[in-house]
Amino acid sequence: MGGSLAGLLAAHVVAGHADRVTVVERDRFPDGTGSRPGVPQGRHPHVLLQGGQVALESLLPGFLAELRAAGAPRVGMPSDMVMWQNGRWFRRLTATTHIYTGSRAQLEDLVRRRVLANPVISVVEGTDAVGLLGDASRVRGVLLRDRSGGAGAEHRALEADLVVDASGSGTKAPQWLAAIGAETPYEETIDTGLAYASRVYRGRKGVLDGETLGYYVYPGPDQVHGGGALPLEDGSHLVIVSGLRGDEPPTGDDEFETYTKRLQHPLLDRWLEDAEPLSPAFGYRRTANIRRRYDLPGRRPAGFLATGDALCTFNPIYGQGMAIAAMTAVALRGALADRRRTPTTRRVQQVLLAASRQAWDISAGADRKMPGAVGTAVADGPADRVADWYLRRVMERSPGDPVVGRVFRSVLTLSAPVSALFAPPVARAVLFTPPGPTPTEPPATPEEPGG
Repeated sequence: MGGSLAGLLAAHVVAGHADRVTVVERDRFPDGTGSRPGVPQGRHPHVLLQGGQVALESLLPGFLAELRAAGAPRVGMPSDMVMWQNGRWFRRLTATTHIYTGSRAQLEDLVRRRVLANPVISVVEGTDAVGLLGDASRVRGVLLRDRSGGAGAEHRALEADLVVDASGSGTKAPQWLAAIGAETPYEETIDTGLAYASRVYRGRKGVLDGETLGYYVYPGPDQVHGGGALPLEDGSHLVIVSGLRGDEPPTGDDEFETYTKRLQHPLLDRWLEDAEPLSPAFGYRRTANIRRRYDLPGRRPAGFLATGDALCTFNPIYGQGMAIAAMTAVALRGALADRRRTPTTRRVQQVLLAASRQAWDISAGADRKMPGAVGTAVADGPADRVADWYLRRVMERSPGDPVVGRVFRSVLTLSAPVSALFAPPVARAVLFTPPGPTPTEPPATPEEPGG
């Protein structure tokens, strides 16, 4: 259920174990790279983190070469970006990781072409899934309704040995499970009320040219406004600004540009003075972290799995969604191929949740400290406070310390485990070395290697 990245990649994996896989998608797929209503964040910045790149290449060999050939910008971190966090500019040291910043529509189109080329996989478009078939012991399929017939359209059954919910953060699966007598999952939530707005611009001159590909101000408890500009495949930049509940960025053209003045430095505002707007501004406000604990004991049926945002939704500001869609699909592939263990529903669901745990710890951990955060998972304990103390020292040193910065970026881009932050070289710098010097103004060019 769902033909976005998580659904497509899950279908790709399951196709290796099934005679037939059907993807049920409520939208009709665009011809090419157009946006669609089912991806409400499609008009906003998306990044493909290093961990997601490795996972996608493993699932679809040669995919990254296709992505580069399509023109998706590959941005080196921190060399290609002007970045600010916690009152400090980052040194533009030699890149130790890269992200892709092209549009979501472009990446999804490339994945869709590769996955749907498999004759085992078929698609039912323009169709809503409206319920589950089966009972509390086993799910046996889904009820479908053609969207062209409206709410009164006749329901039809699609039988299946396995149903995978990849319908996104707005999933109705908990209610459908309750309707067949099963137990709904416990939901962990953290909501800061963060909202953002985005608009496409083409620069005429300024810092986002030549050796600088992008600019970003990270929000935090002491500076709640964030924003920046990231390059797209056509040479334009997607500009984003964010604020918290009660101070949401506006979507009016003039008001959007005025809102950029709330950032800590006028760099972006100055660039916009000479940039040409190419689109209206679009807003987005559904940024809560939500984790549905299907892995916990309970009266739940066999034959049903949740993945993607239907399992774990992250605040999009951290750019983890596409990476986790791919990494979860890799985990699903491993669980289904493991000959040592029977892939029971609960065991596989535990594997899928584990694949998203680091991203949850990063996103939820940061949002828990934001002013005004609410939800069932906001409270922290003594162990969390010790970890927060250590991570604050990591963040203080990452803008200027090459060793700490390299490892911190690898953790944030999901290419190294959190335990890497406690390796001896990092721990020594964090515990016994003061933060190193950083630029006092936005650095216009990368540092020379070894500088």
